[in-house]
Amino acid sequence: MPLSLGLRDEDNERINNQLKKLISLVFVPDGWSDNNADAQLEGIGLSLIKLKTITTEALNNHLAEAGTDWQNMELFADFLAKLSEKENYGELKQKAISLYSYIQSGSKVFSFDIANKISRLK
Repeated sequence: MPLSLGLRDEDNERINNQLKKLISLVFVPDGWSDNNADAQLEGIGLSLIKLKTITTEALNNHLAEAGTDWQNMELFADFLAKLSEKENYGELKQKAISLYSYIQSGSKVFSFDIANKISRLK
């Protein structure tokens, strides 16, 4: 059953707030905590362990099925890209590239910003 516009907006706002908290954890020096990250990821049906083990295609589909809009998907890809710089999370770089590519093809709007992000990660 499709969500009404109001519920979809509320859900996207909730996802947006969780992503902002995740990104702040990654960008603040020594602010990273696996427990805090897992708590935020749980809100969108993920965990750090699941992020490491899920296929790139399954991750893209999970975010799409959760009703994540393109802007929030890009925020999530930014989170993955930044997290991939940390020790023990290098494998997330490919998932970020895949998600950026998914956004480029799925949104049907070419973004030079996303293309640059893909280039930097490669």
